[in-house]
Amino acid sequence: MAYKDLSEFINALEEAGQLKRISVQVSRDLEITEITDRLSKGDGAENKALLFENVEGFATPVLINTFGTEHRMSMAAGVENLEELNEKLSKLIDMRLPEGMSSTLSRAAELFGALRAAGLKPDKVRKAPCQEVVYEEDATLDMLPILKCWPEDGGRYITLMQVITRDPATNQRNVGMYRVQIFDGKTAAMHWQRHKGGAEHERLAQELNQTKIPAAIVLGGDPAQMWCASAPLPPGIDEYLLAGWLRGKPVTFVDCITQPLEVPANAEIVIEGYVDTEDQRLEGPFGDHTGYYTPADYFPTFHVTAITSKTNPVYPTTVVGKPPMEDYWMGKATERLFLPLMKIFMGEIVDINMPAEGVFHNLIIVSMKKRFPGHPFKVCYGLWGLGLMMLAKAIVIVDHDVDVHNLSEVGWHVLGNVDWRRDTIIVDGPVDQLDHSSVRESFGGKIGIDATAKGTFDAQVREWPSELIMSEEIKALVNQKWDSYGFDRQQESEAE
Repeated sequence: MAYKDLSEFINALEEAGQLKRISVQVSRDLEITEITDRLSKGDGAENKALLFENVEGFATPVLINTFGTEHRMSMAAGVENLEELNEKLSKLIDMRLPEGMSSTLSRAAELFGALRAAGLKPDKVRKAPCQEVVYEEDATLDMLPILKCWPEDGGRYITLMQVITRDPATNQRNVGMYRVQIFDGKTAAMHWQRHKGGAEHERLAQELNQTKIPAAIVLGGDPAQMWCASAPLPPGIDEYLLAGWLRGKPVTFVDCITQPLEVPANAEIVIEGYVDTEDQRLEGPFGDHTGYYTPADYFPTFHVTAITSKTNPVYPTTVVGKPPMEDYWMGKATERLFLPLMKIFMGEIVDINMPAEGVFHNLIIVSMKKRFPGHPFKVCYGLWGLGLMMLAKAIVIVDHDVDVHNLSEVGWHVLGNVDWRRDTIIVDGPVDQLDHSSVRESFGGKIGIDATAKGTFDAQVREWPSELIMSEEIKALVNQKWDSYGFDRQQESEAE
């Protein structure tokens, strides 16, 4: 469904028992992080979206942990559960295995065309809720309750935003989610990693001898818009088209006050400005989703030219750290939505899982239907060549009938089915810029593991054993007599 704005989604969360209002005074420095971190890792009943209504020194309430469970992430995406994202996108295209590259590319173009059509033509308005209050000369980042999340962070950070820029050459819009470190009331660091769209815009601007890139930092709006900024869409696909498809109606825009950009009209707060590619400043350290501090490095500076907002805005934010946290569920939504895209190029893939422990790029588990020698490694190389999947450090391949979401089952197959000399490949290639273990920044070793059952075309000389499976007749017999054994029905259903 399409929520009008973040306030409407907050009301929906509250009606669903998924929101906790906290009226006691709290500090934006560290205290909100500690509360959120405990709830993210604690009992499921207490893991709710948190609305801090009394942040010391600020009238603006802070919303955090908005997408922190599958239920809330599903609500944001307008589905009953995240698997529905996979099913919904799969219906847009014929998922039969293409018969060659031209057919594959045609199928991909069909998908993106469907997104464009489903996203509909964006609306444009002259007056918008996000511009009820306007600050220009007196605009300062100090008016916002921006958090300091971890003790050794280099400063306060905006963490849950939609950064809007346009390609300097084509004028095509890109929407990204890049952390922003506050230097002072007028300047901040724009941490767009080298593999992201914003960094590409910086490179293009430098080639064209342009030093200033118009940019807008958007906070809030419909939750689908907020999430889509994190989606790793292929170049040339507007993230707000995906948001429009999820919402079932187009995103409504309004022109910025001081920059040649359009922003979602239903946003809570918009920070307008430009990124100065020649003004490179030291950003960080930052307590990141890896569970470690990302070291300080140089990034371009964002200069504020205006801040606009609703009359009574809510400041949305998130905190990252050791998993599981809110960003895991945002990533899980991406995983389920982009599974059909992977199947366009590799129809042998059945399912994937990017577990929380792998923090997105460190581990991908793939089930597939194997048909020829080396087929699992073909899938590994295929995934490494597919957009930001190039950053995956470890890809584990299992047979089509293995539940990739059952880590115990996956671990059993990996440890039992792998000859480590024959069934692994280690390659060098791009890794995430946040990967502290790589020998060189953004470049390091990666591993592919074939944990499938081996047969004659795998050059398996010894006979492969059969897996232990009880006969269906005995299972049916035990089910029929279960009550007579004196056990409860829960154990029976678990056995099934």
